[in-house]
Parts: sequence; C-alpha cells; structure tokens
Amino acid sequence: MKPRHQATKAAIELIKCFEGFRRRAAALPDGSWTIGYGHTRTARPGAEISEADADALLIYDVSAVVKAINEWVFSPLTENQFDALVAFVFNIGLPNFRRSSVLRRLNEGSHLQAACAMEMWRTADFEGERIVIDALVRRRSAEMALFLTPQQGFVPVPSLIVMPRVDDDVARRAPLRTTEVEAPLEGFLTEVYRTGEPDDLSASRAAAESVTARLNAILQDHGADYAPPPAPPLAEEAGVEADLASDAVFEAPAVAALEPQAEPAPEPLPESIFEPAVEGSPMAFSARPPRTATGRFRKKNRTPEPVLALVGVVGLMVFAAGLFWAFNAKAAERLPLPVDPVTTGWVLGLAGIALAAGSVYVLLNRGSRGE
Repeated sequence: MKPRHQATKAAIELIKCFEGFRRRAAALPDGSWTIGYGHTRTARPGAEISEADADALLIYDVSAVVKAINEWVFSPLTENQFDALVAFVFNIGLPNFRRSSVLRRLNEGSHLQAACAMEMWRTADFEGERIVIDALVRRRSAEMALFLTPQQGFVPVPSLIVMPRVDDDVARRAPLRTTEVEAPLEGFLTEVYRTGEPDDLSASRAAAESVTARLNAILQDHGADYAPPPAPPLAEEAGVEADLASDAVFEAPAVAALEPQAEPAPEPLPESIFEPAVEGSPMAFSARPPRTATGRFRKKNRTPEPVLALVGVVGLMVFAAGLFWAFNAKAAERLPLPVDPVTTGWVLGLAGIALAAGSVYVLLNRGSRGE
C-alpha cells in the first residue's frame, strides 16, 4: 500500500513566501474575496485577520491539496517531492493539475521529466496578452529545486569528469522576455502592477489609480471601520484587478464610467442650405422645402405604391381582354359596334400593356432611388 504523505513546514513556508500575507479582505475580479495567504472560502468584505489565523486557514486549504495528491499520484514520492507538489498544485489549482503533464509524468515514474514539466506553468493572461511572468518563473524554479533535492543527499558529478554541454532543446524553451509585476497586499481590491515600464503610460496609470480610489471608497461602506489605503504612486505601472494566488489569471481593469451628461439641444436648421450671396445672383440658392413640426421635410404628393400596383393589374386585365376580343372576332361581329372588332381588341391590348409597363416603371424607379 502506498504511504500517505503530509505537507511539512517546507511546503507551507514555500507557499507563504510567494502568496504573501493579506491582513484585510480584498475583492477579486470574479466577485469573491480573499484574505490571508490566498484563502477565499470564508473571506468576506471588511474582514481582518491575524497572521496566526492566516496560518491556520492556509493549513486548512492545503489539506485539500494533500488529499488530491495522495489520491492521484501512484508512484512513490519523497518528502521533498511531495512538498514541492503541494506548493505547485496550490498555485495552479486542482483542476489544472488533474489534466497536466506533470501528473502524467509522475504516474509514468518519470520524476525528472515531471519536474521539467512544472516549468511550463509560468505564463499568465495579462493586459490582453499571454506573457511570461517573472514571479512565476522564480516560483517554478523554487518548486523544482525542492522537488529535485534528494532526501539522502546529492549524487557527486565531478566537473572534470562530466563536462556540461549546451542543450539546444532547453535553449528553445527559454522565454524571449519576462514581465515583472507587483501585487500590493493592502487595499480593498486585488491589484497587479507592471513594473519597469516607460513613463509614456502615465495616462493609463492615472486612470487605473482613479478607478482604484473610487472602488475603495465604495467598498468601504461594506462595514469596514478604517479608511482605504492611498492609491499606488504614479511611478508604478497601472494595474489590473487580479491576484497571483488565483490561478495566475490577470484581467485588465474596467474603465471608469463617465458621468452621464445632458445632450445639448440641437441647433435649428436653416431654412436654406446656403445663405444666398446676393438676391438674384448666380450664387444664390433656393430655400429648402417647408418642414413639419417634427423637423422633417414634407414630401410632394405622389401616387401610393398600392395604387400603382393596382393600375398594373388592371392593365394586364385590359391586355387579356383585348386579346380575347381580337381572337374571338366572329362572336363580336354580331354586336352593333361602329369599329372593327379585331382592331378594337388590339387597341385594348396595347392600352393594357401601356398601363402595366408604366406602373412597373414607376415602381422600379422609386426603388432604385431608395424612396
């Protein structure tokens, strides 16, 4: 039966040094709250905690991670390997660890490959792009160092006997650039600031600081008896509302909504498109058509489209009657008519064609002009 491990002080201290202690509860981007060393389950607005209580909450949160590792990892682990996995899984979350290549390599018995796979979890979505975070690179390195530290001591590898050479595969995995961030542990909001940026982003910093100050003032009404800390100075980069402990996801802060302002009343339209230069001169323009009470121009009277369609139908009926009359001239000869029946039929047919064609032309002309 595989022995069940427990997290030691090494795992707890490794988590604490990267999570940081937050004395007062702060809001996360998803609407939940965090306090202490990344604790979220019982955090609430206005809560304050001591370091001793934060240590107890951290041990409580780590217990779920310890249980998952004992159940999901089937290969034997040393205490250092287990502590490193506890710190690693606490950071990336149980769902990510369940489907990660780290767990797959561990269950294959490839512990060295599993340690290298831990290094892959060093990027985060920050300000709309996925970048390598400097703090995550250091965190993965510390966890890998603990994971690769043997319990019985290191195996000697003399430099003169085993001469290191460049591994091109490792060089290809090296990040082109990393981003240094800073996450203040005070205030009512979790924030992350990019550090070491040029000063041309001062407008963005000022906007983010204004949002932070206003939200801190609003959240102060949730029962806190103390004033929110001042916003970070302008020398720091404008931040995003995120926490390094919550799966290393960063989101850009929402832009402050502008106060609604009444729209100015529209200026009255002139009666003419242009002011005439001199009355009667070639540059003078005629006035626009008179406008209604709603400001719309009155349109000229015109035949409605249904009437035009009816005229077209009547024209087709007259055309059909004329053809019927012309081809049945013998029956029509018995009627007392002053004109020849065949001629009368053809005249009626032409008149019907004219009515139908005229109505169709007017309808198509209106449609092509967008009326």
